[in-house]
Amino acid sequence: MKTLYTLIPLAPLFAAIAAGFFGKKLGRTNSHRVTIAGVAIAFVLSLVAFKHVVMDGAPVFNETLYTWMVSGGIRFEIGFLVDNLTVLMMLVVTFVSLMVHIYTIGYMDEDPGYERFFSYISLFTFAMLMLVMSNNFLQLFFGWEAVGLVSYLLIGFWFKKETAIFANMKAFLVNRVGDFGFLLGIAGIVYYTNSLSYVDAFAAGDAIAGQSMNILGKMEWSAITVICICLFIGAMGKSAQVPLHVWLPDSMEGPTPISALIHAATMVTAGIFMVARMSPLFELSETALSFILIIGSITALFMGLIGIVQNDIKRVVAYSTLSQLGYMTVALGVSAYSAAIFHLMTHAFFKALLFLAAGSVIIALHHEQDMRKMGGLRKYMPITYWTSLIGSLALIGFPGLSGFFSKDIIIESVHKSTIAGSTFAYWSVLAGVFITAFYSFRMFFMVFHGETRMDKHTAEHCHEPPGVVTMPLILLAIPSVLIGALTVSAVVFGDYFDGVITVAAAHDVIGALGETYHGVWGFVKHAFATPPVYLAAAGVITAWVFYLLAPSIPAMLHKRLGFLHRLLENKYGFDDFNQFLFGAGSIGLGRTLWKVGDQTLIDGAMVNGSAKGVGLFAHVARYVQSGYLYHYAFAMILGLLAMLTWFLFN
Repeated sequence: MKTLYTLIPLAPLFAAIAAGFFGKKLGRTNSHRVTIAGVAIAFVLSLVAFKHVVMDGAPVFNETLYTWMVSGGIRFEIGFLVDNLTVLMMLVVTFVSLMVHIYTIGYMDEDPGYERFFSYISLFTFAMLMLVMSNNFLQLFFGWEAVGLVSYLLIGFWFKKETAIFANMKAFLVNRVGDFGFLLGIAGIVYYTNSLSYVDAFAAGDAIAGQSMNILGKMEWSAITVICICLFIGAMGKSAQVPLHVWLPDSMEGPTPISALIHAATMVTAGIFMVARMSPLFELSETALSFILIIGSITALFMGLIGIVQNDIKRVVAYSTLSQLGYMTVALGVSAYSAAIFHLMTHAFFKALLFLAAGSVIIALHHEQDMRKMGGLRKYMPITYWTSLIGSLALIGFPGLSGFFSKDIIIESVHKSTIAGSTFAYWSVLAGVFITAFYSFRMFFMVFHGETRMDKHTAEHCHEPPGVVTMPLILLAIPSVLIGALTVSAVVFGDYFDGVITVAAAHDVIGALGETYHGVWGFVKHAFATPPVYLAAAGVITAWVFYLLAPSIPAMLHKRLGFLHRLLENKYGFDDFNQFLFGAGSIGLGRTLWKVGDQTLIDGAMVNGSAKGVGLFAHVARYVQSGYLYHYAFAMILGLLAMLTWFLFN
């Protein structure tokens, strides 16, 4: 199986190299053929791996493929850990990536960077596979940084567009903040274990938990808490948690296919996966879990609120991603790791569907993204309409659809948790249900229902995009409906993650929920006795009233609650603060260093100062060189007297 596992990430890598270096020779058609073939091979082999590991019950594969170097007894290796968690992530990544690859043929058809784009998205798939298949922190960090690099290239793909360049630099800088914390966490693991291996780190967890460290002054800090929080800071950057979330909405500057890939299956899910993989460590620190819980709660609630005031169709879906990542993080904080991964999986399908459906609308409207210039598209785009409806219903947790199971499990898990912050988290995710339903169907009604607000020319030429665009929508809609019901019993309430994810007995909220779980239909029926279903329905009805029945209400509320609207439009001031701190602040610091350091110290003191000093010394010294012999004889006599005096008195 080692050969098969090795081929899974290498297939998209070789395809990326072929399209990237030889794309012009291969041509547009062959470039997309080779990259689609590479990802398709990875998907098929992932299915084989899933059958081997899950269905056939093969033992966990944990082997080193290559030793890069050994230094100070620490082995720097490339290796794979393939277990139930790994194969689930491999299937999600490769399937969504395959759909995005196919969709890209239609979306990027007229773009001059066609071959380059296919190379990048194939490379993105390789990077994410290396991350999820890693068995050590070195390879994890390689995949971590590789997805960051490729996201930088893809967000700024249209490099002649200033906003795209600003957005990719913003993503790069914000993620460096998170990655610094991530590196400190890895360094802590190496310090206490002298190893980069997951197995060694997990085995030493109890020993690390008994250690303490000094960070500031004489205060003692729990070593395991510091390590876990540092690791999670890395996840805050990659999975866009407050306050390191600011890069994700601006990633919309990249082409729509990459928005779907980033938000659904690759970069933003990396942090959620990492914390779940590190559950043996995080379970040893309730402080770290509370920290994760609070951060996730704030993200789920407050990022959803911003989605209400967005008018760009892609940005609404982007803020939806931020909110849903908050839900996943909340699940991690209450030790419901299986629920977090389950929501990651279901969310990948319906979020990719929503992004690609948004792209379908953008294509039909000649790259118009403002929802205020849409409306009535149902009659023009029936396939996009119905698949968007499925994606929206799955997102809000409509009973029976995939998002319903994963979101309700998270809410119930938080309700049963006793970890500090769980009460705040419960009310946050509960309020988030109404908010999600409201902004999702605000978007749906503004785009597909009501009066057509397009100009006459656009309306005359508006039509459903070609099959290469609509086929991925249909294929993604199927798991958006079915995957939750088909897998919830095994993945969340079954033994799927036994031996893979560790949960302390005191934190086992999923086990407590499992005692009252009576199958899929029992779960659906039970949901009608809980608030989320009714909150979601209230959100949909409110959106219908506001944007179809009485569209004057939002305008009236805007006038009366203008301060709140401005607060949400300004994204709570995070961008202004960052611009002041890292924009104006860094520019001011640079100017100060330039004046003090470069002009005053280097140019003034070191370069010009040394030259002036030499000139001054030479000006004085030239009087010694008079050219008269008696001056030199007199100087020699003075020197001789000085030497004799020194010898006599010493």
